[in-house]
Amino acid sequence: QVQLVESGGGLVQPGGSLRLSCAASGSIFSPNTMGWYRQAPGKQRELVAGITSGGFTNYADSMKGRFTISRDNAKNTVYLQMNSLKPEDTAVYYCRFRVAGAMDYWGTGTLVTVSS
Repeated sequence: QVQLVESGGGLVQPGGSLRLSCAASGSIFSPNTMGWYRQAPGKQRELVAGITSGGFTNYADSMKGRFTISRDNAKNTVYLQMNSLKPEDTAVYYCRFRVAGAMDYWGTGTLVTVSS
């Protein structure tokens, strides 16, 4: 079992920044991939960004340049730095932990609201 605890969501004005964190605990195996997804009201969940335990990253095209994913393997924690936030970034952001073919866990989500 893997437990994921997300933090850092909240209310921010357009153009502002937030940093999300997700700490994993439990049966942490490597190699693994941690990532962030988001789901806006009335929309499907979508990939924001992912990062492997080796440091390889991938981003949804619409997030490139504004969002940065990083991780601290010693702390089993992944971060998402979000800059230049827009109202359309409002969503519940979910952390995901995967070991290919073996494990797939989701966090409970943290709400990000971008509004003036």
